[in-house]
Amino acid sequence: MAAQSLALQLRKQRSEMMISELEAVALRLFEQRGFGEVTVDEIASEGRISARTFYRYFPTKDDVLQRRIDRRSEGLRAALAERPADEPPLHSLRVALAATVAAEDAELLRRWIAVVAATPSVLRSVLGGIQLKSQRVIAEFFGARLGEPSTGLVPTMLAAAAGGVIQAAQTRWYLEGGDLATAFSEGLEVLERGLGTDPTTWATGSAKRKRSTGGRAARR
Repeated sequence: MAAQSLALQLRKQRSEMMISELEAVALRLFEQRGFGEVTVDEIASEGRISARTFYRYFPTKDDVLQRRIDRRSEGLRAALAERPADEPPLHSLRVALAATVAAEDAELLRRWIAVVAATPSVLRSVLGGIQLKSQRVIAEFFGARLGEPSTGLVPTMLAAAAGGVIQAAQTRWYLEGGDLATAFSEGLEVLERGLGTDPTTWATGSAKRKRSTGGRAARR
């Protein structure tokens, strides 16, 4: 059983290495020649694999651009799970996001942003991927901390606000340089100062009334 588990781990590590190598090759070619001008066969040839092997890791060429979103979402979910339960939620997000992006390759991220910015045809799928993956992770975290469904109004709006700050901070970093983890932390600090650190003040009017009514009913 232990040997089988180790074999699975090694296989997963090799798969992750191959995905990272192909992503780096593809982004370099996309940046040099344009996303639309590069074929899967050319990426595979540059990566010294067959096109068939490429499709084992990426269903389409567009999925190369989704991999960075997937990786950050997975890393953020894991980092958020490690934060103390009594920590203010927005502060937890700041710390977890900074730890997540600190592990990213800044040069590859710059290349990814450059390719996305230069390719209007992929913007919709990239933005959709961010909303469906990264923002969902954040909404689920806020929902769990607030004791509400992740699709509830407050978790959804907080996740959208945080997502907007994250994108703005990333764009500012891309244009002006500096440290990305610091850019995210400072950006989310602006949001945290505006909202405050007490989650009990974040409820909407209807939610406050519902809680108040529930509290009175419980006391009767």
